[in-house]
Amino acid sequence: MLRLEHLDLRQDDFRLQADLTVPVGARVAVIGPSGAGKSTLLMAVAGFFAPVAGRVLWAGQDLAGRAPGDRPLSILFQDQNLFPHLTLAQNLGLGLRADLRLDAGQRARVEEALQRVGLAGMGARKPAQLSGGQIGRAALARALLRERPLLLLDEPFAALGPALKAEMLDLVAELADGATVLMVTHDPADARRFADQTILVADGIAHAPRPTAELFADPPPALRAYLGI
Repeated sequence: MLRLEHLDLRQDDFRLQADLTVPVGARVAVIGPSGAGKSTLLMAVAGFFAPVAGRVLWAGQDLAGRAPGDRPLSILFQDQNLFPHLTLAQNLGLGLRADLRLDAGQRARVEEALQRVGLAGMGARKPAQLSGGQIGRAALARALLRERPLLLLDEPFAALGPALKAEMLDLVAELADGATVLMVTHDPADARRFADQTILVADGIAHAPRPTAELFADPPPALRAYLGI
């Protein structure tokens, strides 16, 4: 279980507060106006943004003081973070060992991950030789190789067309293997397609998750304003 306990995030005149719980295995969208703090909330969970007060807890353990790489999570950013000078297999291998000194078993896991995301036989290619959808699949495969119980998605598929983005969301849902997933999005259609619960971030508050269908069927004023309804 992910618990954000009286979390207080501040920078200059920005402030965001959160006091909420996300159940294990939940798929949760994080939605709200631009600049409201959606990505900042994920950065705090990941350890890139330190709160001025409150705690981030996973399975009851306070994550304060733990570096991002030591936290029980993987994160996908919008730019996918693939290294252009490395092959696809090498980029995935970084999810297992930073020095890329993989043993036979680890190399087999890389090949299996490529197969799971529909990129079998493409390990020798460089990112420049891949389409946008293939790059998204590769980044997802690397995250899955890390086998962390919490997956954070900071709009990694925002640049894709609607059909391809929907395909990637379905792939995440299929391959997450029980991981708890938080996904930042600006698109209500993404939340409806992927997330069983949604966190609204607006007016300085990250609200507790609500069932997605229920939230959009009867949106609070802040969400109505964001949706223009």
